[in-house]
Amino acid sequence: MRTTTAPVSDAPVINPVLSTGRVASVDVYRGFVMLLMMAEVLSFRRVAEALPDSRFWQFLDFHQSHVPWVGCSLHDLIQPSFTFLVGVALPFSIGSRLAKGAKFGPLLRHAIVRSLILILLGIFLRSLHSQQTNFTFEDTLTQIGLGYPFLFLLGFSSQRVQLGALALILVGYWAAFAFFPLPGAGFNYEAVGVAPDWEHNLRGFAAHWNMNTNFAWYFDRWFLNLFPRENPFTHNGGGYATLSFIPALGTMILGLFAGKALRATTAQKVKLKFFLITGISLLAAGVLLHVMGINPIVKRIWTPAWVLFSGGCCFLLLALFYWVIDVANYKKWSFPLMVIGMNSIAAYVIADGFGSFIASSLSIHLGQDYDQVFGLPYATLVKGSLVLLVEWYILYWMYKNKIYIKV
Repeated sequence: MRTTTAPVSDAPVINPVLSTGRVASVDVYRGFVMLLMMAEVLSFRRVAEALPDSRFWQFLDFHQSHVPWVGCSLHDLIQPSFTFLVGVALPFSIGSRLAKGAKFGPLLRHAIVRSLILILLGIFLRSLHSQQTNFTFEDTLTQIGLGYPFLFLLGFSSQRVQLGALALILVGYWAAFAFFPLPGAGFNYEAVGVAPDWEHNLRGFAAHWNMNTNFAWYFDRWFLNLFPRENPFTHNGGGYATLSFIPALGTMILGLFAGKALRATTAQKVKLKFFLITGISLLAAGVLLHVMGINPIVKRIWTPAWVLFSGGCCFLLLALFYWVIDVANYKKWSFPLMVIGMNSIAAYVIADGFGSFIASSLSIHLGQDYDQVFGLPYATLVKGSLVLLVEWYILYWMYKNKIYIKV
């Protein structure tokens, strides 16, 4: 990880995207995704619990939470969007470095170092409240880190090779689950944190993708116990798995296609049409696999159907931001998101590592009950809004001083 700085100018702050060759809509999309993650401090669930008859807060609660297993909420699109955008950015990164005379060898070493930093940073953030290092690899940063070297190599490959790699990932990962034996009659579900009659358990062929009885869970019972742990690993409480980085690489490959299209010299309308057609097609393919019973849409284990479905959503979101920001040129409203999106690693670390510190500091200096100014049901909104404001101003200060955290 490194910090880049530039001299501070007295000139007014302007949108730096055009002058740096960055695509404004990508930064705004990334900022939107990071804001969704940072906004977890608003805790809509607590408001919904305090106001159980309000459909408005129930709706917001649903979309600020991950679905229990099958399906998708807005919150479920945070990780695939962040992953997708890694693929989008790669053609620009490679092109920029090659234009400066960089060679493949040093670039590959940089990719491997970047991968290790992301993995270690993810483990560090997951260990903040542990008694010892929490070796876990399902975090967004570790998942990207595990797949990034392969994405980098594919960035130098032809589109035919990239499509072949995507197909191999989807079919191979599907087969690994499909041919993994289902639990027998005497299986101890309680030992893996799942009730036998859990309402979200899938039946029939789809049961191969149930929580903590699948191929990826079986792998983690071996792999994660290779590391020192407070207690032997038996299951992940949310059903998340290390091997999800493999299909997540598929999501990054989809982002690679989008990045190549963005970097091409074709007209904006042609790019927009490509994003829309690709997005709708992927979305339809994921839903079709799900309704036909071939593969369920499950984000927590990143099923192939989820790769297609979420990839379609990512293409459509990119199309929306690209049309508004780059085609229609409506940029002024997006400045707060731009500030976040241009420093996404810093935003991730601040929100994940310092959010609780900021919240506790506010209580110390403003009083324990300051957040109840509008009543107890809205306490988390008051506290969370102030935490978000502090986090954003930290990022704004970094933006004004041209300090960007890069990996």
